[in-house]
Amino acid sequence: MDYGLSMIILFAAMIFAVSAQGKVQSNFKKYSRIANNRRMTGAEAARRVLDANGLYDVQIEAISGSLTDHYDPRHRVLRLSQTVYGVESIAAVSVACHEAGHAIQHATAYAPLKIRNSIVPVVNIASSLSWILIIAGIGLLYTNYYMGDLLFNIGVIFFASVIVFHGLTLPVEYDASNRAMAQMDALGIVDEDEYVGAKKVLNAAALTYVAALATAVANLLRILALRGRD
Repeated sequence: MDYGLSMIILFAAMIFAVSAQGKVQSNFKKYSRIANNRRMTGAEAARRVLDANGLYDVQIEAISGSLTDHYDPRHRVLRLSQTVYGVESIAAVSVACHEAGHAIQHATAYAPLKIRNSIVPVVNIASSLSWILIIAGIGLLYTNYYMGDLLFNIGVIFFASVIVFHGLTLPVEYDASNRAMAQMDALGIVDEDEYVGAKKVLNAAALTYVAALATAVANLLRILALRGRD
C-alpha cells in the first residue's frame, strides 16, 4: 500500500475515534441529567440484574472517576464510577447494567470473553514491545538486513495480536450491551420511553471499540507501508 494512502486511512480512523468518544460523552452527559422513573441508582440496577441471574456473590464497589466502570472477573467484583454508582439517571443504570452483563458472560463462560481474557497478559507484553521491535527493525535494515527484517516481522506479529484483541472485544461489548438492554426491559429497570435513551448511551459506547479496532488496523497498514518504502 502507498504510504500516503495509509496516512489518509489512519487520519480518517483517528477522526472516527475522536468523534466516537465525543458521542459517548455527549450521550452520557445528556442522559445523566434525566432521572429514571424508578429512581433507581446504578448500583441498585446492577444488583437487581446480578441477583436475577443468581450472581449473589458478585460484589459491587464504588470507584473514583467517570466512565471508569468495569467488571473484574478475577475477584468477581463489579466496580462502578462515582457518576454511576449512586446516581439515579438513565445513563447510570444503563452503564451499570452493561457491566452486570459482563458478569453474566463470565458466569456463563461466554466464549469470546474467555478467549479475550486468556490473551490479555500476552497482548499487554506484545503491545509494549511491538513498536520497539518495529522501529529497531527498520533502523537495522541499513546495517544488518536479516536481523532488521526479523525484528520488524516479529514486531508486526506482536502488533497484530493487539488487533486480534480489539477484534474479540467487539462481540464481548456488544453482547454485554444486548444483555443489559434485555435485562433492563425484563426487570422493569427502564420504562418504554427510557429504553431509547438507554440504547443510545450503550450504542455510543460500543462505537468507541469499533474506533479502537479501526485505528489499530490503520496503524498496521501504515507500518507495512513504511516498511515498503525502505
